[in-house]
Amino acid sequence: MELSQTDAPIYEALRRFRRMRIVPFDVPGHKRGRGNMELTEFLGEDCMNVDVNSMKPLDNLCHPVSVIKDAETLAAQAFGAANAFFMVGGTTSAVQAMILYACKSGDKIIMPRNVHRSAINSLILADAIPVYVNPEVNAQLGISLGMSVSQVEQAIKNNPDAKAIMVNNPTYYGICSDLRKIVELAHAHGMLVLVDEAHGTHFYFGENFPVSAMAAGADIAAASMHKSGGSLTQSSFLLMGDKINSDYMRQIVNLTQTTSASYLLLSSLDISRKRLALGGREIFEKTVEMAQYARDEINSIGGYYAYSKELVNGDSIYDFDISKLSVYTLPIGLAGIEVYDLLRDEYDIQIEFGDIGNILAYISVGDRKRDIERLISALSEIKRRFGKSGTGMLTQEYIAPIVAETPRNAFYAEKKSLPLEQTAGEVCSEFVMCYPPGIPILAPGELITPEIIEYIKYTKEKGCQMTGTEDINVENLNVICGRK
Repeated sequence: MELSQTDAPIYEALRRFRRMRIVPFDVPGHKRGRGNMELTEFLGEDCMNVDVNSMKPLDNLCHPVSVIKDAETLAAQAFGAANAFFMVGGTTSAVQAMILYACKSGDKIIMPRNVHRSAINSLILADAIPVYVNPEVNAQLGISLGMSVSQVEQAIKNNPDAKAIMVNNPTYYGICSDLRKIVELAHAHGMLVLVDEAHGTHFYFGENFPVSAMAAGADIAAASMHKSGGSLTQSSFLLMGDKINSDYMRQIVNLTQTTSASYLLLSSLDISRKRLALGGREIFEKTVEMAQYARDEINSIGGYYAYSKELVNGDSIYDFDISKLSVYTLPIGLAGIEVYDLLRDEYDIQIEFGDIGNILAYISVGDRKRDIERLISALSEIKRRFGKSGTGMLTQEYIAPIVAETPRNAFYAEKKSLPLEQTAGEVCSEFVMCYPPGIPILAPGELITPEIIEYIKYTKEKGCQMTGTEDINVENLNVICGRK
C-alpha cells in the first residue's frame, strides 16, 4: 500500500487495537487503567487504553518493521529527510544520538558555546573534545548571537581533524547562523553538520522562515516536535540526510533510548506530523501574525523592546525566526526573570523563560487573540506598577569560557566541594545553569572566574532557577582537586 501524508500509521494501528478487545497479561501493570482508577479518572480512559507495550500489531521502536517504520517514512518525507526516527526521550536524546554517531573517544567537534546542556552531556558520554566558537554578543540585549562564517572558517583551519560542526538553528531567542554556508564549508573539509533544531520544527512547514537543516544540506538534525509542532512533551524527531547510515544510527539510538516506548508519545508524533504536512503553512501563518501583533503592541508600550528581523546583519545574525516573541526588559528596570515571575504570580500568565535581560513568550497556533491581549495588558501594567531605573543592572547574558579540561575528564575527576566565593581560579567539575534555557554558565572542565561568580550570585538574587549542581542551593561548587 502506497503511503500518503493523510495517513497516520501508528494512530490507525492503535485504533484498530482498541477494537480487538485484547485481554492484557503483559505490562504496563495498570491493565488499561483498571488497576489505577485515580490515574484513569485524571487522564481519561481513552488515554489509558492506548498506554500499551510493544507487540506485533503495534511494532517496536527499537526495531521497527511495520507501522512505526511506515510512520517514520512519512515523517522523513514531510521533513525532506532521507530518514527520520521517532524519539521518546526528548530532543536531548536526539542530540545525544547525533554526537555519539559523529564522535568517538578523543574526536573533536566544533560547536558554539551557547549550546543546550544536552550537547555537553553528550561530550561526556562520547569522550569527545569540544572546539568552542564563542559567538559575538549583542551589546544592547546582552545575548549571544549565531556563529559567524569567519569564526567557523578559523575553527576549521585550526582543527582540520574535527569530525563535525554543530549549529543551533535557531537559538532560544530566534537567531540563526548562515547554515547553508556552514554546511558548504564543513562538507568541503570532510566534516559532518549536526543541527540542534529544538526550536525550529516550524521551519519545515511554514513560509518566510529561516532555512531548515535538511533544506540546507545538513547531515543530521534534532527537531523538537513537541515545541512548535504540537506533539506531546518529550516527543521529538531525529532527521538524517542521505550520507548517514541510518541502520548504524538506530544502534546508536538504542544505546540510550528506552525499550518501552510510550505509544502516547509515538501517536502524538504521528498525528502532529500529519497535521503539519497537510496544514502547516496556514498554521504557522497564523502564528506569525499573532507574534507580530504582540511585538508591535509591546513596543508601543515603551521601555520594552520586542526584537525581530531588524537585528539581521547577514553574518552572526544571518536570519531571525519571526515567530519568536523575545522581549528585552532592562529599560524598565526589571530583569527578564523578574518580569517572568510577576507575570506568573500577579497575572497568572506562564511564559517560556526569563533571564537576566529578556523574556520569551512562546506563541503557537494554540494561542487565542484574547490570550495575546492579556499578555500585552499585563506587561503594560508591570511597567506602570513595578518599573524603575535600570541603573546598575547586569546586562551580559553570555560569558566566554576558558576551557581547562575536557568535559568527560572533569566530570569524572576527583573533586572537592568549595563555597562559591572561594572557587575563583578553580576548574569546575559540574554544570551551573539557569533553566530554562539550559545553556550552561559553567560546564565541566571550565575555569571559574570572579566575573562568573558575580554572574551566578546575581542570577540567584534575581530568582533564576539554577540547576546542574550537586548542591541544590548552589552555595557550593564541585571543582577538580589539585588543578588550581
